[in-house]
Amino acid sequence: MQQQSISLDRKIRIICEDITTLHVDAIVNAANNSLLGGGGVDGAIHRAAGPALLGECRKLKGCKTGEAKMTNGYDLPATYIIHTVGPIYQGGESGEADLLAACYANSLKLAQEKGVRSIAFPCISTGVYHYPKEEAADIALNEIRKFLQSSDSSIETVYIVCFGQVAFDIYKRKLALLSAQR
Repeated sequence: MQQQSISLDRKIRIICEDITTLHVDAIVNAANNSLLGGGGVDGAIHRAAGPALLGECRKLKGCKTGEAKMTNGYDLPATYIIHTVGPIYQGGESGEADLLAACYANSLKLAQEKGVRSIAFPCISTGVYHYPKEEAADIALNEIRKFLQSSDSSIETVYIVCFGQVAFDIYKRKLALLSAQR
């Protein structure tokens, strides 16, 4: 994957890298309800973190959609992993937008409670959960900006880690529009 990065905002950076290699305080895992690993970013994080992650996740007894739970980072360069369960897109009339927004808000709240200074998010629900990338980008950026503007946050940098050029271009364009509106 070619490394790309853009930062049009002081605290939000859009990057195209492997989330499991980032040296940040916390990475966010787009998990399933069991928290026991799966495909996509979830499987990659579990493989990179090593078997101890699975043991800690078993103790958490799952996670509801929109909520977030934290574990240690184990073999990852990140200190913590915040697991959040995004909604499966069903046409947009089943509360998916509110649940996706809650993923970002609850992850950021949990990060702040732990004193996290840098956090990296994948594009939650846009893979096998089929959330439209344009809508998901709007929700992600709006929730992140709202959190950073409204709280006395310890968080200095939020990375949005895109998988592929299409997602990177969408987030880059959306961040530029948000930055221009300030």
